[in-house]
Amino acid sequence: MNRNADKQPNSRLSACRFGGLFLSTSRPTSAHTMEHIASAQNSRIKHLAKLAASAAKRRTFGQTLLEGTHLLEAFLNAGSRPECVYVAENRLEDAEISALLQRMPSEKTVSVAAPILGRLTGLGEGGNIVALIKLPSAAKLPEDGDCVVLERVQDPGNIGTILRSAAASGVRDIVLSADCADVWSPKVLRAAMGAHFLLTLHPDTDLAVWRQGYRPPLLATALDERACGLYGLDLRDPCGWLFGNEGAGVSAEMRRVADRTVKIPMAGDTESLNVAMAATVCLFEQMRQRLPAAE
Repeated sequence: MNRNADKQPNSRLSACRFGGLFLSTSRPTSAHTMEHIASAQNSRIKHLAKLAASAAKRRTFGQTLLEGTHLLEAFLNAGSRPECVYVAENRLEDAEISALLQRMPSEKTVSVAAPILGRLTGLGEGGNIVALIKLPSAAKLPEDGDCVVLERVQDPGNIGTILRSAAASGVRDIVLSADCADVWSPKVLRAAMGAHFLLTLHPDTDLAVWRQGYRPPLLATALDERACGLYGLDLRDPCGWLFGNEGAGVSAEMRRVADRTVKIPMAGDTESLNVAMAATVCLFEQMRQRLPAAE
């Protein structure tokens, strides 16, 4: 690896686009030379740090970060390509990372001093690879079919787990209110373990307005006097599942526009389940009812 590429007489200028931001670097003509970043003050590193820390910056630039090999592999397997991949210089020869880099154009790969990359991610020393990706374009909100609806869910781990459960149970559309945690934050991405790339996500949705155009029944999990037991429901037809805030649950406004409230039977004096666990129970009961008897 040549770290003094900008001093070579045979170098040429190249540019990498970050949303509306162009950052020019000097790159030698050799196809085997990778650009290296050794300073935390590098403009690219500063840009990545802003994306890691701020939902507003992610929205402004239309970008986010994938941390670790698993997320990058899932992203590539989904047929997508990152804008740029940053790799800790001391991990370039690792077999797993090397195999991933072989699936990438060489000009989209940059080596970074390991301590700098480690500080940038939520993985610490395990943050050996970070991919910069574009956020997907807004998709049409679901009017039919199954979906999961999240209202004011704040914990990134809960959102990530719900995305994994939805993908595993065959539900593809996820509708999120504007006051949910950012579904494209690095923390939610890590928790979802690649489920983002199997789903269609609809963040920042006005749920009351969306509900007016959604035709299947909307089922809200809530402990109220009219709630039906989950295991007494016929869930073979499409429906929407509405899950609310960790502490307050589904709002009164959304309970009013739901077709039915649902409770999960629990033993003893247990009062409630974590929202991610409740979602998982409901989604897999739905899946169970739809499986052929032989399965």
